[in-house]
Amino acid sequence: MVVIGASSGIGLATARRVRADGGQVVMVGRNPERLERAAAEIEPLSTAAFDAGDTDRVRQFFDDLPDTVDHVISTAGSPSYETLADVDVAEASRHIGERLAMTLGIAKYSRGKVRDGGTLLFIGGTGGRRPGVGRSLTAALTAALPALTANLALELAPIRMNLIAAGFVDSPLSATLLGDRLEARREELRTTLPIRRVVGPDDIAALAVHIMCNEVLTGATYDIDGGQQLLPG
Repeated sequence: MVVIGASSGIGLATARRVRADGGQVVMVGRNPERLERAAAEIEPLSTAAFDAGDTDRVRQFFDDLPDTVDHVISTAGSPSYETLADVDVAEASRHIGERLAMTLGIAKYSRGKVRDGGTLLFIGGTGGRRPGVGRSLTAALTAALPALTANLALELAPIRMNLIAAGFVDSPLSATLLGDRLEARREELRTTLPIRRVVGPDDIAALAVHIMCNEVLTGATYDIDGGQQLLPG
């Protein structure tokens, strides 16, 4: 299994779960130091440090893989929350274009290395499902990725293509985005979510492994948010 974004959060949790189940992992991360620390725990077959937004590097990585793989999961990418007044249009274009190009690049260049019936699995979000001030960029990607997933499932067949749409996940990325507001957000979700706890990377990893192992699942988006979308406002 190839894990892109394996240095922390959902990617690391998925790599950890696969290894615990006896699987082998190739770990990809953007930051060499963080990737090295994560690899010391996971003991992967190999590692590669590069930015998944660099589609030429993505192509080279998959070309250089010596063998076929069962699954590829990518957790790379982050949401963008900016009001229209604050948005830099050129930066917004880069952000949206890079996110879609990254998905297309991984799909295009991995197809020759993923076995028939194997999986490409991407992590998206539910943050743009409700309109709101500052959510325009995230909403655009939230809408685009499921449509892209469904179409790529047909083009990649018999390789399977799926998307996990996560709500708030208590991960290092969330800590970076929220800063000193993180604990308040955790407490809010503990008291309002129907599950009465916060969703963590291990929860996403469990769903990811299920999707990869269930060989009839393709072209679909799987929400995992602890009931966050059921709440008003």
